Amino acid sequence: MRKFLKEFKEFISKGNVMDLAVGVIIGSAFSNIVKSLTDNIIKPIIDCFGGANIQGKLYLTEESYIDYGAFISAVINFLIMALIIFCIIKAVNKLMSISIVQEIKNLQAEEEEKPPTTKICPYCKSEIPIDAVKCCHCTSDLPEE
Repeated sequence: MRKFLKEFKEFISKGNVMDLAVGVIIGSAFSNIVKSLTDNIIKPIIDCFGGANIQGKLYLTEESYIDYGAFISAVINFLIMALIIFCIIKAVNKLMSISIVQEIKNLQAEEEEKPPTTKICPYCKSEIPIDAVKCCHCTSDLPEE
């Protein structure tokens, strides 16, 4: 049992699980905002055009009905959430690509600024330290440069 609890504690303390929990909580709160936007702003606007009653129900019998207003509201909620998620993902990808490009530029600038630390032996063509006076591979005396 202790091993199980230890493994569970390690699993919970990982960053990915905590990030996921925060994402779910924020997503739930954001979903409520979108639902409120749909129910309180978009539905009344749609109701104004042509006398449409989006909150209506189509009665099949006295107690049985099809609630098409709730379905339309759910579709609108989904479309709004999908659009917002698409925009967020697009912005995050753009920021990531900008930061990756910046890192590559920084690495290239660092490589260009560094003076060479090695040279090639003119006799055996091996790579040797730049301040060497004798090749460590072929033991030839190197000409001064």
